[in-house]
Amino acid sequence: MTTTPRIPAAPITGIYGALVKKFAGRMFGSVPESLGVMWHHLPALKASMAYGQKLQKWDTCDETLKTYAHMAVASLVGCSWCLDFNYFMAKDKGLDLDKAREVPRWRDSDVFSPLERQVLEYAEAASLTPPTVTDEMVAPLLEALGPAGLLELTSVIGFANLTTRSNTALGIESEGFASACGMKPLAQPGPSAAAVGSRA
Repeated sequence: MTTTPRIPAAPITGIYGALVKKFAGRMFGSVPESLGVMWHHLPALKASMAYGQKLQKWDTCDETLKTYAHMAVASLVGCSWCLDFNYFMAKDKGLDLDKAREVPRWRDSDVFSPLERQVLEYAEAASLTPPTVTDEMVAPLLEALGPAGLLELTSVIGFANLTTRSNTALGIESEGFASACGMKPLAQPGPSAAAVGSRA
């Protein structure tokens, strides 16, 4: 991490703590400091983890689109932890890593399909303050994904805003999951991202 979280990490203890550390060790190779920060309020940690696990089980919307959407929100908000984590998880899910690493500069990249670009634009528009989603933006997504798929995508975007904004407020930054696995560095936001990001 490049900075210290605004709330110091607490010791992860107890039976539940042992389980959490074992799971984190298997997934990341070490226990993320962010878990220690959230350990101060176990109900909040458990609720966030439980909802995140439920989201992972939904399969109406394509996993690639949901991952790119979460990364787009993380890039827009400036949450390096979520951006790095979702890039790392893209490898675990077998997604196209060359595309995933380009999400921070998607507007200036030519690797994304028209549907992927629509999803990325929708994720940003839904995350701006105030949101800038339009009927014209939703119509092609509704046709491509169906009502249930679009609702699932929107729920993922909403959860991404919860996690990215919480991490940013708490000073939780990337812990280098992707680089520890030898993955290429994420692309830097392109020139088109500056004007959009100023409204997040």
